[in-house]
Amino acid sequence: MNYVLCLKTTLDIPEEMLAEAMKICGARTKREAVLRALDDFNTRAKLRKLSERLGHSKTFMDFDELMKLRVRGVVSQSDIQP
Repeated sequence: MNYVLCLKTTLDIPEEMLAEAMKICGARTKREAVLRALDDFNTRAKLRKLSERLGHSKTFMDFDELMKLRVRGVVSQSDIQP
């Protein structure tokens, strides 16, 4: 049997920041906006640690190069989805 532990926490978040986050990510509730922000933060932190561990490469293509390949039909959006 799997259990999910949920904690209720009171946070003092500026209303303008929360409203902007909800608008940007399309969240319908404050909870959804906070969960999306936390998920995004955690994902970025993991990617940063992975990048630090694996190093950098000058041979990686940048965004513009990827777009050129897409226009030519060499790479599609589905090819890069996780």
